[in-house]
Amino acid sequence: MPRRGERKRRRLPGDPTDQRGFSTMVEQYLEWMAIKNYSPRTVENRHLYLGYFITWCQERGLTRPQEITKPILERYARWLYHLRQEDGRPLSFRAQHSRLVPVRAFFKWAARQNLLLFNAASELELPKLEQRLPKAVLTAAEADQVLNQPDVEDVLGIRDRSILEVLYSTGMRRAEVIGLGRYDLDVDRGTVMVRQGKGRKDRMIPIGERALAWLDRYVTEARPELVVEPDDGTLFLTNDGAAFTPSRMTQLVRGYVVAAELGKSGACHLFRHTMATLMLEGGADIRFIQQMLGHAKLETTQIYTQVSIRQLKEIHAATHPGARLGRRAAAEDDDFKEDLDELLDREEEDDDLDDYLRGDVGAAG
Repeated sequence: MPRRGERKRRRLPGDPTDQRGFSTMVEQYLEWMAIKNYSPRTVENRHLYLGYFITWCQERGLTRPQEITKPILERYARWLYHLRQEDGRPLSFRAQHSRLVPVRAFFKWAARQNLLLFNAASELELPKLEQRLPKAVLTAAEADQVLNQPDVEDVLGIRDRSILEVLYSTGMRRAEVIGLGRYDLDVDRGTVMVRQGKGRKDRMIPIGERALAWLDRYVTEARPELVVEPDDGTLFLTNDGAAFTPSRMTQLVRGYVVAAELGKSGACHLFRHTMATLMLEGGADIRFIQQMLGHAKLETTQIYTQVSIRQLKEIHAATHPGARLGRRAAAEDDDFKEDLDELLDREEEDDDLDDYLRGDVGAAG
């Protein structure tokens, strides 16, 4: 039976009575992942993408992993490249990558478990991922504009303002905010404990005083109106007393971003990008931002050095001759015109002197 908040998995395509068939072996692989403490989200994604692969194989008369060879896998990769979605757009290279990684992982596992004689996917090359910048980042003023959207005279408005404040102050992931418990907050120390974040890792991070103030108001005024006994300790509750689902949390945050009429789109991750960018522009070391965001690799955090443009603009204005000239002409327009007139006068005097030296006295004067 699935845990609370988890969706019941659909049965994989294929014959479940065939012990060597795709359906049976993939179910064994997913069970192995659960035993090895892979996150439920990872297991769910592997189930989904392996289901796509099994369906593709069955349409071509392939029902067992033993029948798969390297050329077949390369054919599947080409098919993904040419696949078109309902709106006619191709799959992004990141989407193609996401569908191929579970396939490669499954065949590696099957070979190591001696269920297959060889790993047909051992030399399968994955698409090279492009490095993308966040689509949008809010300024401090824009973030405050979004935060001011909820009606804080209402119980749900207090809750929503608290959620937005936590996202903005900590840069937590959507799932991490959903999973917060009442006692994960340490008001005295000004910290919040993120339990079992991405990669099954706990981390303790600071949270701002303003966010703590709104959380205190939510816990004392709003949450008691939303909780349904028995109380499992989940911090943020929906209007029916349940924990948020990912889609519902996204819908809530996106609604306030749209209502702010900033011309920018996004939801929970928009505040994550904003927090990291504003901290970097404020002088924070990138290693501290890495710890805040819970990134396993510093390279992942370094993307924000390209988003943080303010310092680069200051350096550009201070060192580029064209940037300084334009800034001076705009700020000191009258002085610039006087300097330009004086320069032209000097050039005319130089021309008169040249005419005199050439003996063209009449021209000189």
